[in-house]
Amino acid sequence: MANLRDLGLSEYEARAYRALLSASPSTAKELSRASDVPMGRVYDVLNDLEQRGLARSQAASRPKKYVAVEPEAALDRLLEAKRSELQEQENQYEATVEKLETDLDATSPAEEGFWTAAVGSDETAELLIERLDTATERVVTVAGGPTPQFDIGEYGDEVAAAFQRALERGATVSVLLGPDLIRTLPPEVVERYETQLIDQAGFEVRTTDQVSGSFHLIDDAEACIEVPNPLEPREPFGMIDLKDREFASDVRETFESRWADAEALTLEGERSRVSSRR
Repeated sequence: MANLRDLGLSEYEARAYRALLSASPSTAKELSRASDVPMGRVYDVLNDLEQRGLARSQAASRPKKYVAVEPEAALDRLLEAKRSELQEQENQYEATVEKLETDLDATSPAEEGFWTAAVGSDETAELLIERLDTATERVVTVAGGPTPQFDIGEYGDEVAAAFQRALERGATVSVLLGPDLIRTLPPEVVERYETQLIDQAGFEVRTTDQVSGSFHLIDDAEACIEVPNPLEPREPFGMIDLKDREFASDVRETFESRWADAEALTLEGERSRVSSRR
């Protein structure tokens, strides 16, 4: 049940305001009797209501009398005060997070040789997006065949958004696709990458038939290897995340040789191709 206390009033303030609505104007003594607010507290309560803009006093009268501000105006003032309070709290939390990020980054473990895994589409997507959002230098994505990152709507949109955030942080994004994947690209995927990413500095897509499987390299230190569902290759089954610079370096060397021989992928041709399929 809604209560004035939910908007920041104390129990005594809520009682006094409701009593004033029913019996205005009232003296402090009259209000104390009507609201059950102790006489020793009623003047402080009335002062607080005046400061909040919920009551007005007639100072010229003896004894002083009080009236309630109309409920619509009173509630608007309480709501605005609560918004200001919440905004200040949000600013404080953001400042705390910013400071903690600096402090925790300075003491974060290297985790060299550490690996973890996720199973299931939601868990796989969550792990991949989390790791992509740590990239500050370069993201390498290789997809040799049909994969959910370039197909499933929400999953693919989240990956594209993560690429966008990486580019905004100053990282480069290199995507290497196999011809089997390109032949099965849905029109929505072509449109997504064409409108959101292809013209951005630092983003490049190439194609070669010399790749298989799907994985991501992050800052030459971490590899996220996708495990497709063997019964439904377009659906994610799981993902292995391995933090090992030596392994990542070996993978990077193999990737660079494939990348150098790959052809730049122009989505102009892909747009014509998928248009004919609609």
